[in-house]
Amino acid sequence: MFSDRTRWNLQENRLSRALAEAKSAGRRILDLTRSNPTECRFTYDEAAILRAFERRELLQYAPEAHGMLGAREAVARYYAARGDWVGVDDLVLTSGTSEGYSSIFKLLCNAGDEILIPSPGYPLFDFLADLCDVKLVRYPLLYDHGWQIDFSALKAAASERTRAVVVVHPNNPTGHYASRSEQDELSRFCADREVAIISDEVFLDFYLGASNAASFCAADQVLTFTLSGISKVCGLPQMKLAWVAVSGPEQQKREALARLEVIADSYLSVGTPVQVAASALLGTRVEFQQQVMTRVRANLSELDARLAHQPICQRLELSGGWSVVLRVPALQSDEDLAVRALTSKEVSIHPGHFYDFAQEGFLVASLIVPEQEFAEGIRRLLAHFE
Repeated sequence: MFSDRTRWNLQENRLSRALAEAKSAGRRILDLTRSNPTECRFTYDEAAILRAFERRELLQYAPEAHGMLGAREAVARYYAARGDWVGVDDLVLTSGTSEGYSSIFKLLCNAGDEILIPSPGYPLFDFLADLCDVKLVRYPLLYDHGWQIDFSALKAAASERTRAVVVVHPNNPTGHYASRSEQDELSRFCADREVAIISDEVFLDFYLGASNAASFCAADQVLTFTLSGISKVCGLPQMKLAWVAVSGPEQQKREALARLEVIADSYLSVGTPVQVAASALLGTRVEFQQQVMTRVRANLSELDARLAHQPICQRLELSGGWSVVLRVPALQSDEDLAVRALTSKEVSIHPGHFYDFAQEGFLVASLIVPEQEFAEGIRRLLAHFE
């Protein structure tokens, strides 16, 4: 009765079962995996957000396949404020980056074609690829005093059926931004093979350095799709507004946009209210991002202070984003360790395999957990090792 593309293992894993049992027993779990900003005690400009939806345009339906012009102009101004230029006609609005990925996969791939994705990485691509009948091939990120793309492995992973390379910029969970030299080498690699770049930049603004990280949105050597949205940029995942910025050689870019327009017009998924409110919502991003970076830095400082007093665990270097990777003794599986931390210390943390780490000995924590909860959760986690 059902298609092969949805033949997933839908059974709960041990960690999910243990978490459900702990909650049903009424135990108070310190959740170091929390990444929903609306549940992490940030202060939002409620008045500005509510006012954004008090406009008469919400009562009219005038669909545009690429998205309403006013909303695309707001996105273009967002990039201009970062020092980047994106034309309003080079933008396609979507209800989320997941829809953006799906549209790009449909644009580029026939059934069975391949997309190269980074490992470690967030475990969303597998489902999106299955739904589009696309095959994923992983290429590794290497860690040596910081993360970097393994270009030798990337080249070995490519085949005649490769249609695009995904780069998550910064990567989730490693916090690795593709450096300028990596961006240039990636562009040459893709141009030589006539494949596209898909750059996921939802965490782009959350850079721990002194200046903004460079976006892929201005890439002109190879067809490039840059994805982002207000889910992370403004901390408003419930609003469901994202975008794809298309760049690259002019002829390829124009054909890609024309085909994306047909795909977008087939669904018209983005609601009128959020498009009308887009400019005001994007205007709240600065205050939200300042709060996030203050918390990320505070939690990293707390983590480093606690790690300084014990030799068992270490945190890996990161350049930005909302997550931190811990390297821990690989004396048991990461899932076993996460289950034990949950049952004995009432701390929830992600095992490394959740993010496709190739080896045991890695845990991942969210850096936007409220400071007191983060500090106590880390204290309990380290006490588990002691």
